[in-house]
Amino acid sequence: MAPNLCRRRQWIKLCFSLVSIVLCCYASGVFSLLRSGYTTRAGSDEPIKSSSLRFSRKTGGTGRYVVREAGQVWPKPQHQVSTGDVFVLSRDTFNFTYAPGSHRCEILDLAFGRYTEIIFSIDEAATGSKCDADTTCLVVLEVSVKESCKGASPHLGAKENYELSVAREGVKLKTDSVWGALRGLETFSQLIYRGEHGLYTVNRTDIQDFPRFPHRGVLLDTSRHFVPVKYILQNLDAMAFNKFNVFHWHIVDDPSFPYESIAFPELSKKGAFHPDTHVYTQKDVRTILEYARLRGIRVVPEFDTPGHTLSWGHGQPSLLTTCYTKTGKQRGALNPVLEATYQFMGKLLQEIKDVFPDQLVHLGGDEVNFACWKNDAEITQFMEKRGFDYYVKLQTYYVQRIMKIVESLGKVSAVWEDVAAKGQEGSVPKNTVIQVWRPGKWAQKMAQVTRHGLRTILSACWYLDLISTGEDWPPYYRCDPHAFNGTMAQKDLVLGGEACLWGEYVDWTNLLSRLWPRASAIAERLWSSQDTTDMEDASVRLGEHRCRMIRRGIPAQPLRPSACPFVPV
Repeated sequence: MAPNLCRRRQWIKLCFSLVSIVLCCYASGVFSLLRSGYTTRAGSDEPIKSSSLRFSRKTGGTGRYVVREAGQVWPKPQHQVSTGDVFVLSRDTFNFTYAPGSHRCEILDLAFGRYTEIIFSIDEAATGSKCDADTTCLVVLEVSVKESCKGASPHLGAKENYELSVAREGVKLKTDSVWGALRGLETFSQLIYRGEHGLYTVNRTDIQDFPRFPHRGVLLDTSRHFVPVKYILQNLDAMAFNKFNVFHWHIVDDPSFPYESIAFPELSKKGAFHPDTHVYTQKDVRTILEYARLRGIRVVPEFDTPGHTLSWGHGQPSLLTTCYTKTGKQRGALNPVLEATYQFMGKLLQEIKDVFPDQLVHLGGDEVNFACWKNDAEITQFMEKRGFDYYVKLQTYYVQRIMKIVESLGKVSAVWEDVAAKGQEGSVPKNTVIQVWRPGKWAQKMAQVTRHGLRTILSACWYLDLISTGEDWPPYYRCDPHAFNGTMAQKDLVLGGEACLWGEYVDWTNLLSRLWPRASAIAERLWSSQDTTDMEDASVRLGEHRCRMIRRGIPAQPLRPSACPFVPV
């Protein structure tokens, strides 16, 4: 009996130990969920059809966990004070209007209608969001714009600052320009959440906000895969939701030339994947430009030369150099020694100036393959005559001539960092914008470029076509354009940065989910103050913001196991 009794006691102790471990893990999981902004809801009061949304052990527990709505803003404002006082809004009674003396324009008129739909996106019959005697109901947001906005277009250095006050007396939005008004309207829309009984709720809040950097961009590559206009417009919406203000349109490259040129129609007829279905017509371009303008987003076109131009050769074969290798006849970069090349580029750049209103034109200039230049006898003779002892000097000669054309058209050039290689920084005009893209030693490159008085934007740590497993947004969030050794004068030359989505493995089917909410991390780094670095706080707010984008029709990929409230499945 004694051995059996001993074994029984051992089994009882083991069972108690296992129960204790399970309870501890459960409690720890629930606690971590509460800290991370997630709540567990019992019963069927949440509009979730899945019966078992399960979390991994790392996240904690099992059950139906729903991202908590709290009206937290993304990107985080520079200064915000909110209290526990809450007010209610109803679509039946709430309106946008202008303050006495404010400038009025179509941009804001359209924004008022757009944000009415965005804010009241949930069926009011389902939420029961009506005002009654027990609630303080806000009925108007009054906008005051100091500067004229009729026919305005966004530009580098445009004023995006605003002040927003949500109080019992009403909502007041004060701003210098229409672009600040658009950013303030976006912030107000994010402050609203579904509170008790599903009411549209907002806390008493005062915000003074402005962007840290003036250039906050997203690059899309539409050459390697054609992206239909519908998805470009949808991405412009997502950019506005995240306060990005530059669409860097890498419109053509080696694989295809989808831009329909007025001066050279053969470029797209022979260089696009398909001359009818895979081309951006002039009407398409105008649609994209206007859609972006109404959201305070600049469109910067990139026509990358002298490399990345193989698709140009289908419509203009005389532009490219020809060489012969073991595999036969090949075409290389644009021929930089022919006057016909510069005549062609002059006409194309004149068209770009007429079509795209932004002051900045991106000329590319990266990754030039010198192989065909080396095999061209005419180029060799030209270099000997000029005293060019290596091919980078020939590239510099080409870029300088193209930049002079751009300057004569009243535009400003942007180029990739290759053009400002060490020792070549003085070869470009002082107003040139250098885009730093090579990973690894980007901080040294930022220091080198700014030391020579050149303006720069950072992309090196923000290539979103590169994917990994798990939550990969934290490295993007931690990367800071000012994280290099330099003086304050040097850091003042940093205009901002861009999230880049190259198209080798991205098309319309996965563009939006690949970008968002990963690009949102970059948006906050470029907008919010430098000391906005709390990863736990960011994780909570980003989770809510991802659900917000889902409700607004952006298929942003999940950050972790969770469910979004008020999103039917």
